[in-house]
Amino acid sequence: MPEWLIERGIGETRAALVEEGRIVEARIMRDDVVPAGTVLSAQLKSAGRNAIAVAEGLEYLLPKGAPGATQGATLGIEVTREELSGAEPWKRPLARVTDDAPRTATPINGRNIAFPGPNDELEAAGWSDVLDEARSGIIGFPGGELRISITPAMTLIDVDGQLAPAELAVAGARAAAQAIRRHGVGGSIGVDLPTVAGKAARQAAAAAVDEALPQPFERTAVNGFGFLQIVRPRARASLFELAADRSAFEARALLRRAAREVGAVRLAAHSSLIAELNRHPGWLDQLSRYTGGLVTLRSDASLAMSGGHAERT
Repeated sequence: MPEWLIERGIGETRAALVEEGRIVEARIMRDDVVPAGTVLSAQLKSAGRNAIAVAEGLEYLLPKGAPGATQGATLGIEVTREELSGAEPWKRPLARVTDDAPRTATPINGRNIAFPGPNDELEAAGWSDVLDEARSGIIGFPGGELRISITPAMTLIDVDGQLAPAELAVAGARAAAQAIRRHGVGGSIGVDLPTVAGKAARQAAAAAVDEALPQPFERTAVNGFGFLQIVRPRARASLFELAADRSAFEARALLRRAAREVGAVRLAAHSSLIAELNRHPGWLDQLSRYTGGLVTLRSDASLAMSGGHAERT
């Protein structure tokens, strides 16, 4: 049976849906981001079709407006899309007006695992592999490869490989659907499959998406040029979008690795990660409590962004 594993770490909570020992869906929930589903008390800053409300110092865009409310009014709002931060910092989080009382978002129903614990269950299920996919945007599958790019308009997935075109289209469509689910990709998604002759081959590729990607989503047919568009609800940033904010993404990943050390440690990392860690002294304090020793930092410009590591001191 698939099972959600939930690990509350430093600066983030990680969740992974594990099926047959492998991660089929992953989320990273940042501590400083109000999660989708949260209901807040807000003040209407501007009315109209795209109204703006302010809650806890953050502006929320209300795409459906705030009917009957005037500027300065107090109203309840439910967060429908979280703050995207590093991926698209210019986009406000989205919300809708609600009569519900303030509440926190409903948590994922899963099993909480210890962090740092005696066994790294997330790593055993392939957590590092998922992070590597998010960093590179490159995902291999038998006979081919996906290359995933983020644009302001949509997430684009290019399918390439050595299989015959019709076979590659089906295998690539299935791998793309699995990657969309695994990395929590929402919004508009374009999948560029190999061009295949015949309607039956295109229908088989589309059917592979329907089989591998759980609802809700909408899609087009595969057109004669091999292009398929998928639209999914977008409540939060995908792992690809989070990884685009490299210093924050890699700093939190480094803290996860370092938390298993014992005693005083020195974190050696690229200068941008060191700057990010210095902006969050609470993260270092928490790491010190886990390791039981003093935590210091060492900047090393020769290290790759993902190459940070803990040194014993």
